Amino acid sequence: MTKDILIHQIIDVLQQAGFMVSKRCNIRPRSFDLAARKGDVLIFYKVLYNIDGLNEETAREMKSLARYLGGTAVLIGAKTRDQMLEDSVVYMRYDIPAVNVQTLYDYFVEDVPPLVSAAPGGLYVSIDGDVLKEARKRTAMSLGALATELGVSRRTISKYEEGGMDASIDIVLQLEELLDVALAKSIDILQCFEKRVSLEKPQEKPAEAQPDDGILGMLNALGYQVMSTSQAPFKAISKDTSDTLLTGVSTYSSAMIKRADLMSSISCVTMTKSVFIINGQIKSETVENTVLIEKSELDKLSGTEELAELIDERTKKHNINI
Repeated sequence: MTKDILIHQIIDVLQQAGFMVSKRCNIRPRSFDLAARKGDVLIFYKVLYNIDGLNEETAREMKSLARYLGGTAVLIGAKTRDQMLEDSVVYMRYDIPAVNVQTLYDYFVEDVPPLVSAAPGGLYVSIDGDVLKEARKRTAMSLGALATELGVSRRTISKYEEGGMDASIDIVLQLEELLDVALAKSIDILQCFEKRVSLEKPQEKPAEAQPDDGILGMLNALGYQVMSTSQAPFKAISKDTSDTLLTGVSTYSSAMIKRADLMSSISCVTMTKSVFIINGQIKSETVENTVLIEKSELDKLSGTEELAELIDERTKKHNINI
């Protein structure tokens, strides 16, 4: 299976689930391959045949984009090391959940969340500690007696009941058979990302543009908070109190037009505006939903309100729906 096939399968699953899906990011380098939205749920997808190919820099940018735009990040793949990814199993890479296409389908289309997480040493299941404790007491089994049945320590059973330890699949199956109760807790893939990221150390702030960063510095001076990117199709995300702009910087060229078209598609999904600042002259004022502005025009502005007015003027002029 190739990455192209994987991406087509993912798009099909997301469309079946009712997501709006962006055009594929086919410009290198790329921190994500697709953006998708359904209601309030915004997801950035990275697609790799082997999920171990995700590097820390790309993962960091994916997480920053997700935080900054109010979304989550998910990695989709087919294998890890020398084995295929298993269905209904969540793998983690740099605090980003990774699953195969079947698990994605089950989660979004069939509304069947995964139950198993992969960790060093094998596959594990999170136990509902309250249900376990109630079932043990109902069957009049002590911690020690249950521990003996399973061949584990009394402390291990106590940790299961406290929710402080996941168990192997074999242990969970034995517990469920002994106590005649379902104990496995399902995994919410999106919550999984949010919890992992929220537990990170107060972390690297998004790379903000400095006053000497050329055009991004000019946007910063106008009053925008500017987060630079290194692998996204856009150069930065610029925010003020009312607008969020996917921001490109380039000369006018065929490559710029291609990038502006892709930014337009992504902005529709992320519910942001898309702007390209051009060094030199522009030959058109828009590319799809992306507004083009010459650097010389930017030089004349004194604040975010004036740039917003210029964007709105061109948006209305060219009947762009944002």
